[in-house]
Amino acid sequence: MRAIAEIRATLQAIQESLEYFQASGLAGYDCLPEVRRLMDTWNQPIRPRKEGLEAIREDLGDCQRCPLSRQRRNIVFGVGNPRARIVFVGEGPGQEEDQQGEPFVGAAGQLLTRIIQAIGLSRAEVYIANVVKCRPPRNRNPEAHEIAVCLPFLERQIQAIQPQFICALGNVAAQTLLGSDQSISRLRGRFHDYRGMRLLPTYHPAYLLRNPEKKREVWEDMKLLMRELDDAR
Repeated sequence: MRAIAEIRATLQAIQESLEYFQASGLAGYDCLPEVRRLMDTWNQPIRPRKEGLEAIREDLGDCQRCPLSRQRRNIVFGVGNPRARIVFVGEGPGQEEDQQGEPFVGAAGQLLTRIIQAIGLSRAEVYIANVVKCRPPRNRNPEAHEIAVCLPFLERQIQAIQPQFICALGNVAAQTLLGSDQSISRLRGRFHDYRGMRLLPTYHPAYLLRNPEKKREVWEDMKLLMRELDDAR
């Protein structure tokens, strides 16, 4: 598998280099000074091309990449502002999300909406997505192989949006994005680095519905987020 990945990376680098030469107005290769000058830049880092959310959704297609696709009604891709300063990430769709094709529309979603409003924003101003985009049976946690298949699409969404902040909701989202096995109770309450972006873990709204006494801790997390939002303006 590693060899295949290396081959793919090499082919991708060759393709991007050829595109670079083509964009520079060269149809072929010779020993002209301008060609030699361009060849000197061959080993310089190539700036990755930023893709849009629509292209990522198109690439996802009618996904059949893991067994979760067999029972779903709708793929729940994500919703919100493509230039959001904050991306909220949950673990996976529930029953109502699966029916409507939109993340966080059930009871937990209504609570998330109130949390977003409490920090002075609306759902339209943020972006909301999940680690996996199809509903796990009986709302169980997604399994490792399901996450592995779906995670690259979430990573591409985050890369496309380039938010200043990510709010990871619950164990699955926080542990997946941070590559950690620590519980949400240990991870929350402070920011972590995620590829140069600031990630704040907190409890999942569904957990708060079952454990309302934890809402105070989430509010402390949101006050921390609000302070950082103000400082980053």
